[in-house]
Amino acid sequence: MSSPPRRSALAAGLLALATAGATLALSPATAEAAVLPNNFKSVGYLPSWSGDVTAVQYGKLTHVNYAFVLPNSNGTLRPVENPGKLSQLVSLGHANNVKVSIAIGGWNNGDDSAFEALAANASTRTTFVNSVVTFVDQYHLDGVDMDWEYPDPGASATNYGLLMQQLSSALHSRGKLLTAAVVSEGYYVQGVPTSVFGQVDWLNIMAYDGGSPHANYDWSIASVNGWKSRGLPAAKAVLGVPFYSRPGYYTYSALVGMDPANANRDCTTVGGVQQCYNGVPTVKRKTQWAMANAGGMMNWELSQDRNDSTSLVGAIYDTVMGGTPPTGRTGPITGIAGKCVDVAAAGTANGTAIQLWSCNGTAAQRWTVGGDGTLRALGKCADVAGGGTANGTKVQLWDCNGTGAQVWQAQSNGTLRNPQSNKCLDATDNSSADGTRLQIWDCFGGANQVWRLP
Repeated sequence: MSSPPRRSALAAGLLALATAGATLALSPATAEAAVLPNNFKSVGYLPSWSGDVTAVQYGKLTHVNYAFVLPNSNGTLRPVENPGKLSQLVSLGHANNVKVSIAIGGWNNGDDSAFEALAANASTRTTFVNSVVTFVDQYHLDGVDMDWEYPDPGASATNYGLLMQQLSSALHSRGKLLTAAVVSEGYYVQGVPTSVFGQVDWLNIMAYDGGSPHANYDWSIASVNGWKSRGLPAAKAVLGVPFYSRPGYYTYSALVGMDPANANRDCTTVGGVQQCYNGVPTVKRKTQWAMANAGGMMNWELSQDRNDSTSLVGAIYDTVMGGTPPTGRTGPITGIAGKCVDVAAAGTANGTAIQLWSCNGTAAQRWTVGGDGTLRALGKCADVAGGGTANGTKVQLWDCNGTGAQVWQAQSNGTLRNPQSNKCLDATDNSSADGTRLQIWDCFGGANQVWRLP
């Protein structure tokens, strides 16, 4: 039986990994930034053998998984590599409001015999769970990411399900997370019983090391949809992206170092061989999809990123938080039936209704797209009333104040998403009549949610 493509975690040592850049200062501002709208997750793995914990962009992540600790066949754990690094990661992560888990397993050169043995009987399963709980307590961790690569369908899958059930009970009763890294597609998908979906907080779907070209958009989205079709809730589906190329293992950081233009490509030629990966535009596009259809984004792995304007962690964060739209564009915003977004009676008082109206070229319909994600008219901003997040909350004109109630993110399907509420600008009741109030509503991309910016 041929095995599927797998994450070559330990194979990273085959090539020199580019070192990360500047050290990030710790501050309350970065701690706040780690909380993303709508409980969206940005998960990064940090290997024991690569990367500097002080170079992690904590302010743009929600979770970091330290990779890896390995099990013994009797259920105990082997000593963790670089324990001081793990302790420092926990300290810096917690100072920045980032949760830190231990990833157990990994590719391990394809050897999962210890997992197979320990999961096969109740005694060693219990030893394993107790060992894990002790480890989590010892390092003050927030949870565990199970990375058994991979349980086979059949008895192995049954044992995996029993092990995850016991882990879930032990960890969740202590307020700890349980996640798992899983294969993207193919035979080993069936090695994860659907019962596990109810036992984990989410699954990190390794949507890489497959597809042609490597980890392309359509293949990656199909991988996640395959898991969802088995019953995995969207909120528990976290889409993994590679920070490296195939067929050779070049880090994203190294590729951009070769040619800065590689940041905006998905393939480049190195030494006469085409290497394919995910550049900034594709990572942003995947993130936009995940925001509407999944629970977050995951990356393998953090030391392969860049700490500059081409950062892929930064691309994920910027997309979730609204990005930076082109600034200074001014003109009408049109929607259903070609009607214009209009400030009622050209009023400038806080709370003035924003509505649809026949386009007339007046200042009440002249909107400027701000670099901060705002839509501005008459010197004020389009604002979700009271910072509300419920369907039907009205949109009004208000003093620009930098809050999430005034951020609008243009999506690829033409909708304008407010990331604070995770809802879209919507013409009430699908109406195009003059005076129709604008509101926020669950995003579905109907004609009353599609807008054309200046």
